[in-house]
Amino acid sequence: MGFQTTVNLQQAPAVAGDFATANPRASFPAGEGQYVAGSAGVTVGRFAWIDATTGLVSNTGTGKPDGFIHREQQALISVYLAETSNVVPQGFPVTVMRTGDYWATATVGAAAKGQKAFAKLSDGTVQAGAAGATISGFIETDFVITQAAALNELAVISL
Repeated sequence: MGFQTTVNLQQAPAVAGDFATANPRASFPAGEGQYVAGSAGVTVGRFAWIDATTGLVSNTGTGKPDGFIHREQQALISVYLAETSNVVPQGFPVTVMRTGDYWATATVGAAAKGQKAFAKLSDGTVQAGAAGATISGFIETDFVITQAAALNELAVISL
């Protein structure tokens, strides 16, 4: 761990992938150990796609994502001398969440309440946009932004 260089005045509300509320939530139906992280691993706090044939889960895909990867302390720091990681390594079991309220990082621009959450097809990151909009490299999901956020800050997405 590096030497502390800043002190925040306010504690962070969450980490990407955390549950945002205690409202009902549901995971993608799966048998024990049925879905595991694919060859590149799976990043927590992003959208994910499931390969129905192999059971491999990935942050890349086509069409609507199958769900969202919530944080359940399953990521490992596997890069030598790294200080943090949100990557679930290849072969580790993954739970894909279909519904619920989650904290997600607004990676491309500010997220306004009521906008739709779009998933980047190449890495599963979240971008907010108007319902029905076409955003190059992204696909509209069923999730909605329920708490606004600035660029690279945490927003709440809900379904």
